[in-house]
Amino acid sequence: MDASQACAAVSELELARARCGALRSRLAASPDLRGKPALGSLLRLVDAELRFLSSLRPAPSLATPLSSNLPHLAALHLLLTHPAVRSPSRLSPFPGVDFACAFRGRPAWALVSASNPARFAWTPRGALRARVTAVLKAARGAPPATRPEKLLLAFSRGVGADIALGLAEEFRTVETDLLAEFVGVSEDEDEEGWVAVSFNTSEEMRSFRAFEIDVVEGAGEVLLPQEAVVAEGSASADEDVPLGLEGAFGAFVGKMWRESRELVNLDTTALVAIVSGISNGGVGKLMAAPEEVTRARFKCNYKFVMDQVVWKCSLYSIGAMLGKAVERKQCIICETVNSEFKEIVSMCGGPEEKNRARHLLKQLTILTNTFWACSIVPDSPSARMMDLPTTRKLAMKNKVVFGTGDHWRSPTLTANMGLVRAVAQSGMPLVTIEHRPRALIGL
Repeated sequence: MDASQACAAVSELELARARCGALRSRLAASPDLRGKPALGSLLRLVDAELRFLSSLRPAPSLATPLSSNLPHLAALHLLLTHPAVRSPSRLSPFPGVDFACAFRGRPAWALVSASNPARFAWTPRGALRARVTAVLKAARGAPPATRPEKLLLAFSRGVGADIALGLAEEFRTVETDLLAEFVGVSEDEDEEGWVAVSFNTSEEMRSFRAFEIDVVEGAGEVLLPQEAVVAEGSASADEDVPLGLEGAFGAFVGKMWRESRELVNLDTTALVAIVSGISNGGVGKLMAAPEEVTRARFKCNYKFVMDQVVWKCSLYSIGAMLGKAVERKQCIICETVNSEFKEIVSMCGGPEEKNRARHLLKQLTILTNTFWACSIVPDSPSARMMDLPTTRKLAMKNKVVFGTGDHWRSPTLTANMGLVRAVAQSGMPLVTIEHRPRALIGL
């Protein structure tokens, strides 16, 4: 080949190596690397691709284009880090599926393509059509624990009109906008009416076209609590936070009661963290007590409690974290959590913690004129959660609590990360929000 061809081949290879190295750097620096096994798997694939590219020499002819899996890996990274994708599974959990996840709160299997749109053709024996047909059949035949409600088809380089039409006619696909999570109303007072747009580190998401296929009927239905039992002596909708409960607890309560179609399921660990003295200014009293008194009070739980105190004294604010998790959302707890929380508070709570717990449970049964601000709902675990085997970490009680949140299509706010990991290992995507544990300290 002549000098110009050689230069072009070298440039193409060097560009691929640079892009692969940049992708590796972004993955290695990701704060979600440890929490998302899929990103760890992707990092290993990128490392392998980088070694492959480093071993290549420029092709002898431009007629032999560079063959690399880099575009597909880059597309996977963009989708795995998309705000609408939660709890992704390991890569390739099922034949033809790139990963399972919760997409906009619902269980989904993702199929990602980075192929040139010109290569697609909607023919009876076309590879795309065959792949979608096979995956859809597998999804509908999967056991409840791993059965998705949707298939998500993502084309990182777009797709032609004939393919979009074929998908719609044969599989009833609905195109979805992956940029919706990056668009919001500007909060600048001087820019009222303007729309704020922010993109990821890469704007390549703009070239994506994505489609959803319903695996089960009603996959897009929004569920809201229809009714709740109003406990005797419950607070009125206009009741203020009692004196002495303003502070962090009052700020949290003020954020929680907002009209919204979004739900958050609170487990027992979340309720305990909300009313704990550690979260509400009791650290000073605890630290002022003699060590022998504190050890006698907490016995074998002494280190567990003091670790929380030390963490509280750092820059971490659980009140801010919990408030952010429930802000502008309706909160629900199931009957199992309600009973367990009352029992724990009665046995371990101090006067102030019991006072906060009483007020919190009153708020949980308030009925306003137009919506349930927060509800105690019946135990109603989802079929897919109950389909998981009962183990030490996946105890029946936990399956009921987390399954009720899954039934209402809401994330569960929890510190029980052992259960979250156990569910993830089963291959079932479950949307949760993690918070650090807090104990009742008897104050």
